[in-house]
Amino acid sequence: MRICSLAVRGAGAAVVLAVVLPAGAVQAHDNGSVRATVTPASTAPGATVEVSVTGCGGTTGTAGSGAFEGDAELTGRDGDKYTLNGSARIKHGVSGTYDVTVTCDGHPHQGVGTVRVERHNPEPVSPVRAGGGGTARLATVAEADAEANEAGPGTRHAVIGLILAGVAAVAVAFRSVRRRRSE
Repeated sequence: MRICSLAVRGAGAAVVLAVVLPAGAVQAHDNGSVRATVTPASTAPGATVEVSVTGCGGTTGTAGSGAFEGDAELTGRDGDKYTLNGSARIKHGVSGTYDVTVTCDGHPHQGVGTVRVERHNPEPVSPVRAGGGGTARLATVAEADAEANEAGPGTRHAVIGLILAGVAAVAVAFRSVRRRRSE
């Protein structure tokens, strides 16, 4: 009976150790010693960012995020004393703040850094109606007139020129006739 009691206690202690020790090892890897810095911290879609990680033992690792097109391959000297560095490209069509997860020493370290993606619209897609009586629409008409003027005079200009030349010729002839009569 006593051996059975000892066996049950020993089995219970083994179960407790089996549960507590791995949890302690996981906590040791997620103790906050691993940090990821993304430069620039705020960027636009399609940009390339640099990722620097401290607190990882070893010389290699990866950094991933929902904002990255793929994982950033991290390399460097001993990451426990120095930084591991890599670069990643930001996906097109994303915006917001994303966590960075680093995998080193064979373990993932989640949420050890962040990257903020902001969409920038430096130029308006279409004319902005910002007052001025619709100047954006008139600017396109002025551009069309300028293109027409660059092509040279058309038929309309030739007809107007001939009419003016004819009027001038009639005025000169009429004046000549009046001068001869007055002499």
